[in-house]
Amino acid sequence: MITALEQYDPQIYELLRQEATRQSGSIRLIPSENYVSKAVMAATGSCLTNKYAEGYPGKRYYEGQQVTDLVESLARDRAKKIFKADHANVQPHSGAVANLAAYSALASPGETIMGLSLPHGGHLSHGWTVSYTSKIYNSVSYEVDTETGQFDFNKILELAKKHKPKIIISGASAYPRKIDFKKFGEIAKSVGAYHVSDIAHISGLVVAGLHQNPMPYADIVSTTTHKTLRGPRGGMLLCKEECAASVDKAVFPGLQGGPHMHTISALAVALKEADTPEFIAYAKQVIKNAKTLAESLMGYGFKLFTGGTDNHLILIDLRNKNISGKKLAKALDRAGIVGNYNTIPGDPAKPFNPNGYRIGTPAVTTRGMKQEQMKKIAEMINTVTENIDNEDVVAKVGREVLLLCSEFPVPEHFIIPNKH
Repeated sequence: MITALEQYDPQIYELLRQEATRQSGSIRLIPSENYVSKAVMAATGSCLTNKYAEGYPGKRYYEGQQVTDLVESLARDRAKKIFKADHANVQPHSGAVANLAAYSALASPGETIMGLSLPHGGHLSHGWTVSYTSKIYNSVSYEVDTETGQFDFNKILELAKKHKPKIIISGASAYPRKIDFKKFGEIAKSVGAYHVSDIAHISGLVVAGLHQNPMPYADIVSTTTHKTLRGPRGGMLLCKEECAASVDKAVFPGLQGGPHMHTISALAVALKEADTPEFIAYAKQVIKNAKTLAESLMGYGFKLFTGGTDNHLILIDLRNKNISGKKLAKALDRAGIVGNYNTIPGDPAKPFNPNGYRIGTPAVTTRGMKQEQMKKIAEMINTVTENIDNEDVVAKVGREVLLLCSEFPVPEHFIIPNKH
């Protein structure tokens, strides 16, 4: 049967088909990427795309909200349950918007925020210089220890005492170790600051009980809804009851108009999936796979930042291989292994051609790959690295990638369907 899209716009249909083939036939190691279930995908493309719903359940600015109020309330309730939060706002269009809304709820323009430096593993929206967050707020950055790669809480405390920030931001975009949110909360409290925790990368691990939940120690918790959480692309804010009104006001009408109800409905589905034993088993396997992949890479002489990983993410320092992160990323992409070049703390190279390469295991774990496959992937990464200018070898690895992917097709469902 010819679909409506294929009939009306065959060019876009063909491009989407090509992208589906690419995702199916490549080893996707970008730590922020994953595969959603068919149920999440169906909700994302639902009739809620047609509906405007400015405001919040019970207090909308348009009529016809009988169903949207139920959908959004359900998503909020499911988020509160699995994250153990007093309040949830599921309307942010992205993680960066969610972060900006969190700052707006707690601080006025010109006040000081303090977050992890981008080259040291932070996110642009944590106040980095090229982000709009640094234009609105006076931004101070803390760093990781370049020797250990981990947080030096004594130095973070000294910086906090010196600058007296209104907000201290915990969380990272390229940090392979567990984060002590309790310690960040203690530092914030000691200098009279609010604590905003960004768990975008690790929210699925938090839900599964495999990483410390920042909710008891943070005033506001921000997250994306995809990555390890395996939902649609969007953002979410969780907070204590005393911050609920200011958070909601910061999102709407502060930064956004109408919420994307089709995305919120898909998020509700993903949150239901995350509240299952199958999801916990998946999250545990994500970490097992990351540890095996890290150990295997180190066995081939790769230097890993912090010497390994506690979560889903691995950051490779390529300086001992005399290859830039960008060159390796491009070569591996030609072989069907998809990661991203990334700065590493203390990197003397420019951000667009850094010495680091960042990979993670959420997507390959969703496909059902386990430790044995991680060892194979490490071997293939090493082969490309050692033969980076030999396109015949790169092509040979590409054929091996296709064969491995054929053994682990992208699953349509992640949990056993409810028969009742």
